[in-house]
Amino acid sequence: MSRDFVPFELERVMSTWENYVDYNLSESGVHPMTTEELVGDPKIIEDLLSTELHYPQTNGTVELRERIAALYPGATVDNVLVTTGAAQANYTTLLTVVDPGDEVVIMLPNYMQIWGAAHNLGHNVKTFNLDEERGWAVDLDELERAVTDETRLIAVCNPNNPTGHIMTPAEMDSVVEIASRVGAWLLADEVYSGAERTTDEQTPSFWGRYDRVLAINSLSKAYALPGLRVGWVVAPPEVAEDLWARQDYITIGNTMLGNKLAARALSPEVRPRVLARTREYIRRGYEVFERWCAEHDGLFTWVPPQAAAIAFVSYHTGANSTELCLRLIKEQSAYVVPGDHFGLDHHLRISYGLPPDYVNEGLDRLAKVLLSS
Repeated sequence: MSRDFVPFELERVMSTWENYVDYNLSESGVHPMTTEELVGDPKIIEDLLSTELHYPQTNGTVELRERIAALYPGATVDNVLVTTGAAQANYTTLLTVVDPGDEVVIMLPNYMQIWGAAHNLGHNVKTFNLDEERGWAVDLDELERAVTDETRLIAVCNPNNPTGHIMTPAEMDSVVEIASRVGAWLLADEVYSGAERTTDEQTPSFWGRYDRVLAINSLSKAYALPGLRVGWVVAPPEVAEDLWARQDYITIGNTMLGNKLAARALSPEVRPRVLARTREYIRRGYEVFERWCAEHDGLFTWVPPQAAAIAFVSYHTGANSTELCLRLIKEQSAYVVPGDHFGLDHHLRISYGLPPDYVNEGLDRLAKVLLSS
């Protein structure tokens, strides 16, 4: 491996330990749906069982792209590329709209795939931050300073992973104004849209606010279907075509069953049920987490997340977050994500979108390690 290669530490460490420990609170979505729970109708099950497992159209079946396009005002099937999760969508986007040496500006904290991939692809990476003291609001002054006439792409995550912050309309407008001033592409990771904790109103997309938006989403978070590995990019038609050309070299396309099940999840009759289930897990889980924290006063401080099934907490011992999490694995067979993976030590990302007894026991084990640090 090249000495300059930046590994994706979050995913590698999660993949190493999440199926090893007894209590995994590193999960970034809610408890996943079963196939039976998603499909429901026996006629649909029969249709799935009779499906020939050939290649689907490699940019996604027309049915699936129609259902995705329907979520984005003004979009058509020509705007949509179906991908192998949002991860492939992000990577293929970097391969397509920016060249090695181009300047990209990335929001932090963030799911660090784009940050690492941009380094590995030879881009000039700059960052701007969310401000914890202001409830993880976007530091627009820092974004202004980071963006130059050389900036080719700005990457945001809304709702944010790991903080759960949802941008205000004013924040979104300011980000668009800054991007449009220099003609930069705006890559919007929107995988937690639909996973709101405090409202039933879905977080609006950046799509339609600017003509150089690449709206990225998947079924992994708000839809509780991470194992399907279905994501998408919504882009101007000529860019969607260019993205598809790069995908031909990477994954070719998604599976036939993946396309069918994804179309089922996004159908008008099923999608509301799926999102309601996710929000129920998030709201019930947050109550469990908040109640546990009240019983362990002073262990954490945090900004209540507006979306997602994760809390990004600050803890008050001197222990390094990675070392603390390794102790948690070895001593208590439990796992949470260290803040180091997001560039913020002395923080932890903790999942609460799981069955209550499971969350409570995982938190109890974490407390034992924190109190002995």
